Amino acid sequence: MKFSKVSQLVLVSALGLAAAFALSGCALVSIDYIFVASSTGTTAGSAGQIQTFAADANTGALRPIGTAAASGGSSPVSLATTADYANLYVANQGNNSLAHFAIAGDGSLAQKDTVTVPFKPNAIAVNTAGTYLYVVGGSSPGKIAVYPLSSGTIGTLASSTSLTIPGYASDLTVPTAVNVLANNSDVYVTVWDQSAYNPGGSVTSSANPGWVFGFASGTGGAVTATSGSPYQAGVRPVGITSDPTNRFVYATDYASNNLIGYAVMSNGVLNFMVNGPFKTANQPTAIVIDPRGLYIYVPNSLSNTVSAYSIALSTGTPTITIAPTGSGAAITDTEPVAVVVDPALGVYVYTANYLGNSISGFKLDPNTGSIAATQATPYPTGAYPTAIAAVPHGNHAVQSVAP
Repeated sequence: MKFSKVSQLVLVSALGLAAAFALSGCALVSIDYIFVASSTGTTAGSAGQIQTFAADANTGALRPIGTAAASGGSSPVSLATTADYANLYVANQGNNSLAHFAIAGDGSLAQKDTVTVPFKPNAIAVNTAGTYLYVVGGSSPGKIAVYPLSSGTIGTLASSTSLTIPGYASDLTVPTAVNVLANNSDVYVTVWDQSAYNPGGSVTSSANPGWVFGFASGTGGAVTATSGSPYQAGVRPVGITSDPTNRFVYATDYASNNLIGYAVMSNGVLNFMVNGPFKTANQPTAIVIDPRGLYIYVPNSLSNTVSAYSIALSTGTPTITIAPTGSGAAITDTEPVAVVVDPALGVYVYTANYLGNSISGFKLDPNTGSIAATQATPYPTGAYPTAIAAVPHGNHAVQSVAP
């Protein structure tokens, strides 16, 4: 019997929900809350929502809990939490807003405040001190904006800095991701030059297209470019992360199917890892490092996979791990665009799948870093999920490496 694509989607969603509800009838012990940003309607431009899922400690399986919270705007694209897991922030592209939510002990969200950003936001990050919220976006040129935080509340814009490429000040630069070192000293932003790399459009610049901008974080929210910034980063870098010991930074190059590694030198300067870049599958998007700083996970949006890498602690060199399937990647639902590792146990990996309208779950092997699918994955979400975040449930211990 042949089903239409719509019928197939409805059937898969129904089966996934049935499995999730069946699991919820068992004696589950929630270890984390997983938040995913999606649209309430059937199009990506619909009003945004944040859905909450509880992760089972034994299996990693997810079940939806409570009622989805309105995201504070439309087209939510990025989520970030404070290091104490008490606050969640959402960037909404549809109305250029940042929304702040308090996270209750049961995983429920209460919206607290909202501010308007002077450009279309693409990504956000919070420093571990919980004192600043960094926002990147815009394109004429792109910018990084810094907002102070006080007990989670978003303050007045502290600084806004243009992301221009030396010698190419008129180029259109598009910031895609932002990361803050665990010690709060430096901030890094991935940017691609649309004037130099513009698939399907005209190219008007001879600049290198991909970059990582580095900034030292100063008092009052000021940022100062690190020496040598910006640093070349392939063609179209779209994701960035750093290890918990502040020694390594990694970026994903969507256009070249590469993972680019840097060593963090004194004063936040970045140096290329000499044996890089490192291959990924097709169209890598986001990137995350597990809380112990041992493994890297990269979702590949065109391949519908997650690539897993082990990190050589002495050099930062990533090496692909072999999944139980015998390949170097694990299968997700359609078009994974965001990824998170659970903070409580540090053994579950989840991706938000944009065209799959779902979350895919995996359990990592703490000895090798390889991952295998969790029970009943994928888990249905709202339409076009774009971002994912996680906080530990209750007073469970958190896996981490002290910087």
